[in-house]
Amino acid sequence: MTFLGGLYDELLLASTSAARRALMDGLGLPYRAVAPGVDETVAEGTPVLHAVAQLAERKARAVASRHPRCLVIGADQLVSLDGRALGKPPDAATARAQLAAMAGRTHEILTGVCVLGPGYLVTEVDVARLHVRALSPGELDGYVALGEWQGCAGSYRVEGRGQALFSRIDGDRTSIQGLPMQRVVRLMREAGVQFF
Repeated sequence: MTFLGGLYDELLLASTSAARRALMDGLGLPYRAVAPGVDETVAEGTPVLHAVAQLAERKARAVASRHPRCLVIGADQLVSLDGRALGKPPDAATARAQLAAMAGRTHEILTGVCVLGPGYLVTEVDVARLHVRALSPGELDGYVALGEWQGCAGSYRVEGRGQALFSRIDGDRTSIQGLPMQRVVRLMREAGVQFF
C-alpha cells in the first residue's frame, strides 16, 4: 500500500466503535478495525486527562503487540463534569442520572488518541466543551428511552438525536464523536502516511 510508504504492513484502528469506523471511512484509506480487548479501568483518583490518554495508549499498545509492523490508532473518551469522569453508563437509571447532572450546565468531553507504529508513538488529548440545555423530566425520560446512551460516555450520542440536548458545542465535532480527525491526520502524516 503506497499510502503507508512501505513503513507499515497495514493501518489498524484499535476500536470496533461504529462512530470511529465511520470517521475513519471518511478518509478513504484502507484500514482494519481490531478489538483491543483491554481492561478499561484506571487507578482511582487519576485525573480525567491522564486517564483518557492512558486508555487510548493502552488500546493502541494491545493491538500493536499482536501486529507489530502495523500503524495503530487507539482512542478513548471520557466525559468530565466538575473534574469527575463520567464513563459509559451500565443501565438506563445511571444514564438518566448522568444526563440530569449535566442538564443546564457545561461539561467537557476528553478524547485521547494514540498513534503507534515501529519507531513512532504519540498520544494526545482533545478537549471540547458542551453546554447542555435545561431538560424537563419528560425530556430526560424520552431521550433515555431512545437507548442512545448505550455504550456512550456521558450517556449521549452527539451524532444522533442527542444533538438536540445541546445549546452550544465548542470544539472539534469529530472528537466529540469519538476520534479527533484533525489530530489523527496530523499524527498519521508525521508517521509517514501519504494522503494524496
